[in-house]
Amino acid sequence: MSSYKQLRTLRERLDQVLPRIESAEFLENKGLGNEIGFYIFDYPADAELEVREHLGFITGKLENRGREFASINLFEVIIEILDSRNLTERAFKLQRDRGDDALFNALKGPLEQNKVAEFIAKKASLEQSEFILLHGLGSAWPIIRGHGLLNALHARVGSVPTVLFYPGEYDGARLKPFGTIDSNNYYRAFKLVP
Repeated sequence: MSSYKQLRTLRERLDQVLPRIESAEFLENKGLGNEIGFYIFDYPADAELEVREHLGFITGKLENRGREFASINLFEVIIEILDSRNLTERAFKLQRDRGDDALFNALKGPLEQNKVAEFIAKKASLEQSEFILLHGLGSAWPIIRGHGLLNALHARVGSVPTVLFYPGEYDGARLKPFGTIDSNNYYRAFKLVP
């Protein structure tokens, strides 16, 4: 497929996000067969800037229409968690002095997926939010993994529809980070826009 055709297809899919999020089926978790309302919008990783720009457009429209929702950047969540524990500067120093692997190993505890999910659930103000939009995963990966985070969020968000904007491929069962990294990370969610 040519890059023009891929770009056109992505733009067409992005144009469907806002109507889908505002639909009664999405907001009321209708037609899901008792499944939790978790959705994935997958896209080519090299389209990150276009998706980020469109997400800004969407959130602006939703705010102007009076929608109550949480738009959460996962990279910012990492920084907020580290800041709250006074670990940010130490993490920078560790990475500089000992490298990425040492940093990743040191952050496994403070940024364990269940702790991140708990932080997101509080940040989302679930009692007031109609839905949650999660983005910035590409910047937070591999510290935050899509399948691990969504699994950890299941028990915490209840019936609040949640969308993960995913830089990679999702075939309805497996997440493939950045479209290039093979993984056996099975996850069951709905594609927000096919």
